[in-house]
Amino acid sequence: MAKKLHCLWAPEEDPIYRQYHDEDWGVPEYDDRALFEKLMLDGFQAGLSWRTILYKRDNFRKAFDGFKPEKIVRYSPKKIDRLMSDAGIIRSKSKIDATIGNAKAFLRIMEEESFSDFLWDFVDGRPIVNRLNDYKDGPVKSLHSEAMSKELKSRGFKFCGPVIVYAFMQAVGMINDHEVGCPRHKAVQKLAR
Repeated sequence: MAKKLHCLWAPEEDPIYRQYHDEDWGVPEYDDRALFEKLMLDGFQAGLSWRTILYKRDNFRKAFDGFKPEKIVRYSPKKIDRLMSDAGIIRSKSKIDATIGNAKAFLRIMEEESFSDFLWDFVDGRPIVNRLNDYKDGPVKSLHSEAMSKELKSRGFKFCGPVIVYAFMQAVGMINDHEVGCPRHKAVQKLAR
């Protein structure tokens, strides 16, 4: 039997999804703006597949001004109308409004501490390393994602339930859920601070 080289959810025949697996997913992220972007994209994913969001990610970045919170908080009704007519993104009024509100909440946190420090404190600054043989055996939420979700909501964030937050934590390397047979399992661990 041939040795499995990558997580089963990242098939060879989908080069964009595979590139995301090989280069982004699970890599520890510490940049405040990048963390905000990934949390917003996971919020837009609610009720959809990640593939849908991934294939629209560049459109999202363009439509939301690079996910710069200081720009997003100033969105006018005219800008919101343009977003609602942009077929390149998910045209959900509630998710667009949530992104604007989340940008405000992000900036309030940044007045106290970095968004990165705020989020990474939920895992004591170190990635949680799971040892999954099959990604299907992994959890969809955890005590850590429940705690982060609760705190984010208390600070005004929306579309950040514990399942969304768990997916976010996986994506930004706070939780390493690469399968143990995947070379990325060890590789992303080496990238943690």
